[in-house]
Amino acid sequence: MTSDLVADLERAFEAVGQLIARIEPGQWAAPTPCTDWTVRDVVGHLVGLNLVFTALLTDGPMPDRQADPLGADPLAAYRTSAAAVTAAFGAPGVLERTFTGPLGDATGAGRLRIRIADLLTHAWDLARATGIRVELPEDLVQDALANIRAQLAGQSRAGRFDDERSIAADAPALDRLAAFTGRVI
Repeated sequence: MTSDLVADLERAFEAVGQLIARIEPGQWAAPTPCTDWTVRDVVGHLVGLNLVFTALLTDGPMPDRQADPLGADPLAAYRTSAAAVTAAFGAPGVLERTFTGPLGDATGAGRLRIRIADLLTHAWDLARATGIRVELPEDLVQDALANIRAQLAGQSRAGRFDDERSIAADAPALDRLAAFTGRVI
């Protein structure tokens, strides 16, 4: 299980990294489907969450929320933070250990699944904002949708997602994931 989940995370990071690598200089300030966030803000969120997860998993210090996690090279910041959090998830015993966070207790495996769902959902946001076609592994998107549905069953969406949007059952999995997390398709 450990190697499969960590390999899935690596595949997700690689696919999203390919999208980020294609963002043109003039697109970083473009609005996204995430209210009040630009393309740069979404990538900053991805990097920031990687840093938070790394700190949580390694019992390290939390990153400074006031600091710009992207610096002058957003792609390098993304890749560096992705490698760090992947290594943290891959450490012995991490996926079985229970971690306490702002949203409650979850195993490392549960946190990894949350990380993948968030990453893939924001890939949809970036693709919509930039017009860049994103190539995400379909099995990861299907798994992310199933996992986020299960994790949110019976929980409040307040502060995390808007209400689920209607979408055709045969729509692409990534669009269904976006609709489930409140994006207007």
